[in-house]
Amino acid sequence: MRYGIFSDIHSNLEAFDAALEVYKKEGIERYLCLGDIVSYGPDPSQCIQIVRELKAKVIAGNHEWGVCAKSKLEDFTALAQEALVWTKKALRDDERNFLDALPLVYEEENFILVHGSLDSPADFYYLDNAEDADTSLAVLKKQVCFVGHTHRPGVFVERDEELFFKPLKVLELEDNKRYIVNVGSIGQPRDRDCRACVVIYDTDSKTIELKRVEYDFRRTQEKILKSGLPESLAWRLAEGR
Repeated sequence: MRYGIFSDIHSNLEAFDAALEVYKKEGIERYLCLGDIVSYGPDPSQCIQIVRELKAKVIAGNHEWGVCAKSKLEDFTALAQEALVWTKKALRDDERNFLDALPLVYEEENFILVHGSLDSPADFYYLDNAEDADTSLAVLKKQVCFVGHTHRPGVFVERDEELFFKPLKVLELEDNKRYIVNVGSIGQPRDRDCRACVVIYDTDSKTIELKRVEYDFRRTQEKILKSGLPESLAWRLAEGR
């Protein structure tokens, strides 16, 4: 099985379209979305529609919870609060209902999906250090846990009593190891690389591969500036932060 795995689209239609062009060439059989389809960007409805057309398995991110009032606005930065208020007004009732029904966790035989951390999915904290990775590994019953949220791709690897972090490029899974794989972000990477993150998980070859995809971020910037969203949401796209 070849899975296309992605996270944090953040209403960036141009980045999402570019990522899907890559997926189409890769023979993807199933799609998995790790949340934060919406907010920050100018095209939430279109991105929701595409995710639904893909028949992707989708879990909720903190911005889905923000839009659906499952999290308090005060839990977000001032910038995110503005984006959430704008997004909520832009969505139809059926789109909000779709987001509201998303689960926090999804699992299959050999992997599990969560937006932030496996040990406390509803808290949406950033899993970006070894201590937090170890806490999630303590409750991990599968070989692989896929996460998003930080917008920075990479992988924590556990072998025996050792735990280390490495960049995600082409990862070959080994039976005596467990992994927490951050798939990065489609629509708003924050690792100083503005290209969209596209991850492919091949269960036959036991590999997880990250591809970086260029897209027309200037078009997205123009749409943000015209939409009334905060201008800084446009400028950050070019900087990958």
